[in-house]
Amino acid sequence: MESGTRTGGRILVDQLLAQGCERIFTVPGESFLAVLDALHDTPAIETVVCRQEGGAAFMACADGTLTRRPGIAFVTRGPGATNASIGVHVAMQDSQPMILFIGDVDRATRDREAFQEIDFAAMFGPLAKWAARIDDARRIPEYVARAYAVAMSGRPGPVVLALPEDMLLDRVDAVDRPRVARIKQTCDPAQIQRVAEALASAERPVAIVGGAGWDQDAARDFVDWAERVGIPVAAAFRRQDAIPNTSPAWAGNLGYGPNPRLVERVRAADLLLVVGPRLGEATTDGYTLVTPDHPGQRLVHVHPDPEELDRTYRTDIAICAGMAEFAQALLAVALPARDAGGRAHDEWRDWSTPRPRDLIMDLGPCVAAMRDLLPADTILCNGAGNYSGWWHRYWPYAGPGTQLAPTAGAMGYGVPAAVAAALRHPGRTVVALAGDGCFLMNGQELATAVQHDAQMLVLVVDNGAYGTIRMHQEREFPGRVSATRLANPDFAALARAYGCWSETVQRTEDFAPALERAQRVRGVRLLHLKTDVEAITAGTTLTQVAGRAG
Repeated sequence: MESGTRTGGRILVDQLLAQGCERIFTVPGESFLAVLDALHDTPAIETVVCRQEGGAAFMACADGTLTRRPGIAFVTRGPGATNASIGVHVAMQDSQPMILFIGDVDRATRDREAFQEIDFAAMFGPLAKWAARIDDARRIPEYVARAYAVAMSGRPGPVVLALPEDMLLDRVDAVDRPRVARIKQTCDPAQIQRVAEALASAERPVAIVGGAGWDQDAARDFVDWAERVGIPVAAAFRRQDAIPNTSPAWAGNLGYGPNPRLVERVRAADLLLVVGPRLGEATTDGYTLVTPDHPGQRLVHVHPDPEELDRTYRTDIAICAGMAEFAQALLAVALPARDAGGRAHDEWRDWSTPRPRDLIMDLGPCVAAMRDLLPADTILCNGAGNYSGWWHRYWPYAGPGTQLAPTAGAMGYGVPAAVAAALRHPGRTVVALAGDGCFLMNGQELATAVQHDAQMLVLVVDNGAYGTIRMHQEREFPGRVSATRLANPDFAALARAYGCWSETVQRTEDFAPALERAQRVRGVRLLHLKTDVEAITAGTTLTQVAGRAG
């Protein structure tokens, strides 16, 4: 062996160090033992050992969301990769940077359907921004640097790299690559002037913010401008933390169950200033609230990826720029002050104020209690399900990095995301929200949270059903319940088995005292909230849904 040579596993870990990686999430596999061996001698990178590859991938996705650099997951071939694919799909639809490394069969047995063999470039090609296989250990620095660049550039997203087992054992000379940074995307002054002219001539402009790339600088500058000119600012689906909801310009969120008055504002707008979102199906109510041709409305679309501009929507002014760069440029746009922003904010304040309902366990006052007892910068993490609607409606998000919620609608995301958030921000309050169906898709990651001393609170909303699907059933086939009932464990007892503090809450008035007790305890705490499936959303019941269908 020549002096200075390294194994492929060592070279790979050295590249992660060069890129500033501090943490990886993994379920170990024999296909990448050389990487695990290199990590043994690399205390600068924390290895978070997870209990299922889907949880590891969700954690990496959430970590990338918080840091705006790729979250890193390592899984093994075959079953490990297929389990992890859900995290890749979420990272793609959420436009978040992550890199999934997959240990693979050795090069000599490729294309024989060897043990757990899959063509990963073919499998992940439609799910990721880039999927490739590293066959030469000398090129690991090149591939890793490119993976970071692709994951962060334009519209951020996931990259998948397959690692042949024997390649990781090769000892070679390799030249390390330096840290890769996101390329700044500035605005054309002429385009900003066009935006200024369009806004000046508009009578009822509305801004819609979201997508990827919002940081504290972008939020600050955009809010300063929006408040100065008085334009209402709405958020795309599950992007409510793009700007602080306390801003007088904040008008609320689009998606499922939005404020009807906000919906009317968007419909009546003569100009839409869309900064960041793709304007996907959830945000636009199936492409009906804002139609692809949007007659009677002008559309200014700002997005960091040119492939998203004019892809689905006819765009009057298309601007390819980063969020922070556009928001900074927008500060120079002077317009006569309006009062529409303030009126829209008052409508949101009314809509986001919980009103008691005749329920034994009413989630609205529970969210109100959380608003009183938890810090404003609490990080809320949730998966998919109707339960999340109470927090989408009633919780005021404090700005970038306070909402981890998959726009892809993936169940099981909340607990793994909270683990990642708690490890990334150990001084912050982190809350995982999960329905009973959602929780049991990745509830085993409580073991990961306990093992790694994560400080987090878990709220399990238990109505004994796959509630969202039950709601759709009652709307489409009233009274014909099929495949949506759930027989659940005692979630509080289950949490204690994992080593968590827990309580069961069955009445509204018992929630706030239980929350106070939970906040006095270190470690992982779980509150099991038992609710009635009849109260299917914050604003309606199953009976009302079925009645409207009839």
